[in-house]
Amino acid sequence: MTQITDRSMRTAAFKPEADDDMLICRCEEITKGEIRRAVYEGMYEITEIRRWLRVGMGLCQGQTCTKLVQRIVAKELGVSPAQLESAAARGPVRPIEMACMGNEKGGVC
Repeated sequence: MTQITDRSMRTAAFKPEADDDMLICRCEEITKGEIRRAVYEGMYEITEIRRWLRVGMGLCQGQTCTKLVQRIVAKELGVSPAQLESAAARGPVRPIEMACMGNEKGGVC
């Protein structure tokens, strides 16, 4: 995968589309329009968009939205999704109480 380093690719102004209110990341409630706007503001890497919008950082850790985000960004940049560097994937996790870590409850947490 090649990294896009030319930050001057986007020169046109952002134009809203009819489906910009479509929810892409359900965990963090990020819409297609928010992702598109991030591209027009100069964020061309999935990692940048992920850090800025928190897309893919919810409970599922991007398991449901990462490919959608890649397709949206690639379309806006006019490149193939394969040209975009993907963000690091992490397994779904959930918070647990510290007492469970030490098994102080004597049962299953």
